[in-house]
Amino acid sequence: MTKRILIIKLRDMKEIPELVSPAGDLKKLKYAFAFGADAVYIGGREFSLRVRAKNFSRQDMEEGVKFAHNLGKKVYVALNAYLKNDELKKVREYLGFLHDIGVDGVIISDPGVIWIAKKDFPDLPLHLSTQQNVTNYLAARFYHELGIERIVLARELSLSEIKTIKEEIPTLEIEVFIHGAMCIAYSGRCLLSEYFLRRGANRGDCAQSCRWTYYLMEQKRPGEYLPVFEDDRGTYILSSKDLMTLPILKELIDMGIESFKIEGRVKSLHYVSTVTYTYRRAIDNILKGKPIEERLYEELEKISHREYWSGFFDAKDKFTTTYNKMLASKAEFTGEVEKIEETYTYIRVKNRMFAHDKLEFLTPKGIIPYAPPDYFEVFYNETWIKRDTVHPNELIRIKLKVSPYSLLRRLKI
Repeated sequence: MTKRILIIKLRDMKEIPELVSPAGDLKKLKYAFAFGADAVYIGGREFSLRVRAKNFSRQDMEEGVKFAHNLGKKVYVALNAYLKNDELKKVREYLGFLHDIGVDGVIISDPGVIWIAKKDFPDLPLHLSTQQNVTNYLAARFYHELGIERIVLARELSLSEIKTIKEEIPTLEIEVFIHGAMCIAYSGRCLLSEYFLRRGANRGDCAQSCRWTYYLMEQKRPGEYLPVFEDDRGTYILSSKDLMTLPILKELIDMGIESFKIEGRVKSLHYVSTVTYTYRRAIDNILKGKPIEERLYEELEKISHREYWSGFFDAKDKFTTTYNKMLASKAEFTGEVEKIEETYTYIRVKNRMFAHDKLEFLTPKGIIPYAPPDYFEVFYNETWIKRDTVHPNELIRIKLKVSPYSLLRRLKI
């Protein structure tokens, strides 16, 4: 069995918050770290609330933990499903595996799993999932006294409410979500998916029924469907706007919150890289006393998203939903760096590109504009040929060296 690895904290967490990024698979884990994450949260193929993500095999999980620890970074594992009787024996074995590979924390919701973990693996760090919807300092103290080291607070709290919890329990680590999709139900406890499709949200199988398009129908007029619009009085649509906290990030940092979390284990590689890149630079700018640059706001427009809002952090800002589906992003992920040689960078194409497109590289070191000649060099039939159009899965090369983990994208402007 692998001995647990102790990681020396290189940062004072009370001054510099930990940036925790989502990783739906091993590749996304590596990209998240390359773009500035201090830690990632992942899910195995058991007991995770994202069963439709690719998720980690046990072998990949062990490799991911070793990869992170070699960088001095951390891996947290979501084990936040609510379990049934016949799963308790299996979860004990799974906790033992997580303990043996040295994960840095297990994110738990079910009190029964907390009981097993504290009894059989007392040195395994436990984090309480937002699914447990902690909204006050007495609830936080209750779990802290059970041995919970960190609580991912319910997203429905204001800044002042979080501040009170911090002041009342200074030894407790606090984690909050700072970006990503929001659930229509309190801390994700939704029944819509279960009702329509027998797919339980609290079992990791949410169908996102709240994102569907709904119409009104008057009982005595069957078949006459009335669209539902948002106006000054509100909306009946269930789909929440997406969380984006750049405007209030300094306030969150000043409160001494230990950990900032980005939502999105089922999101794309481009999403994970872009959002991690953006918040890494925003946090670092604030800590240096610099303002958040406008270009960082622009970065968050280059991914698909619903309308943004700053969540419940402002107690005066009421909960809002949006009639719109995903807004069109201002950039499209078109290629992934596969290999770098002395003269060429080799790129695996993800979406069709034309030589006249306005392209740029998102790299861990910054944004690099790229203007191709009137052609791409495409590897086709065992030779390199010139074409002005390339297609998904083709391999191209360019005479520009960029850093590993770079992504190529087309600007839609």
